[in-house]
Amino acid sequence: MSESSAAVAEAVAARFEELYGGAPDGVWAAPGRVNLIGEHTDYNDGFVMPFALPHTAVAAVSRRDDGVLRLHSDDIGGRVVELAVDDLAPESDKRWTAYPAGVVWALREAGHGVTGADVHLASSVPAGAGLSSSAALEVVVALALNDLFGLGLRGWQLARLSQRAENVYVGAPVGIMDQTASACCEAGHALFLDTRDLSQRQIPFDLAAEGMRLLVVDTQVKHSHSEGEYGKRREGCEKGAALLGVDALRDVPYEELDAALARLGDDEEVRRLVRHVVTEDHRVEQVVSLLESGDTRAIGPLLIEGHASLRDDFRVSCPELDLVVDTAVSAGALGARMTGGGFGGSAIVLVEEGDVPAVTKAVEEAFAAAGFTTPRVFEAVPSAGARRVR
Repeated sequence: MSESSAAVAEAVAARFEELYGGAPDGVWAAPGRVNLIGEHTDYNDGFVMPFALPHTAVAAVSRRDDGVLRLHSDDIGGRVVELAVDDLAPESDKRWTAYPAGVVWALREAGHGVTGADVHLASSVPAGAGLSSSAALEVVVALALNDLFGLGLRGWQLARLSQRAENVYVGAPVGIMDQTASACCEAGHALFLDTRDLSQRQIPFDLAAEGMRLLVVDTQVKHSHSEGEYGKRREGCEKGAALLGVDALRDVPYEELDAALARLGDDEEVRRLVRHVVTEDHRVEQVVSLLESGDTRAIGPLLIEGHASLRDDFRVSCPELDLVVDTAVSAGALGARMTGGGFGGSAIVLVEEGDVPAVTKAVEEAFAAAGFTTPRVFEAVPSAGARRVR
């Protein structure tokens, strides 16, 4: 653990003691994530390729055995929220507390004897930026409770329960990628994940060693997955699978895409959704092949293709995201695309190390000229998944 991580853990533990009158039983951290390629494929049983960020949600937690759950967040402020674990019920809470409370509910519903906890949280994952701040929050609480109650659950199981918390308790129809990335990623690697069977392969992804960088450009346009547009696209994908007679769009072979689209007739909306998912799964497989063969720079055009598909077929981009991609590529970036669910959030930019200043300046100047809020630009370094830090 780095000195800065240790300092954060100590600070969160100290704040816990101020709030609850005693030292925590431990401190845990779970990261946000960037998805390199594979967008809106996870709830179609497809392929994704995220990696963990150094930005984390940190939780100081103590076990309770009296049925009381107490929650506090430095990022939200306000008083400690106290809940009874026996009263937790899906979609009963529209506050930030739904995410950690939902994890407790999901664990208990699955038969795990979680009898309460005191929790204090602080996160450096930008909220609403498409970097999975909610998944980091869920996974860090799940891991802490797993350790404190001796549940013996593995990372992928914690991810599944965290996803259930967000799907059912919060009411957001997210796929499994974000929670699995937060729970299972390894430093210096991207995670090639088959979301159908949750099989994983850690793919080496050390851009610095090859003279490249991956920038995250947070457009500062906030989004919310629990709003209707995300759900509409998921429903459209399910409709497409049903019309094609497959369990999920992952089952449509890339080589048979044209024939599948022809079978969908004149339902243009469903045709667009199907085309994106099938081609995106193919792009993930291509990126894996290129990275494993050491041809990292060649993934740039695939990132650009992926953005065009998200913009034109899936229609989840926005003017700010498009401006990042167009400007970065024009300024010499190897590739760029939006990342995350869309409707705002962040874009990623693959760039030669020496071109970072010029590309960053070009994007910032383009935003200023368009009258947009100044974007936040930072380097994405593949980092470790969820772990105990104190």
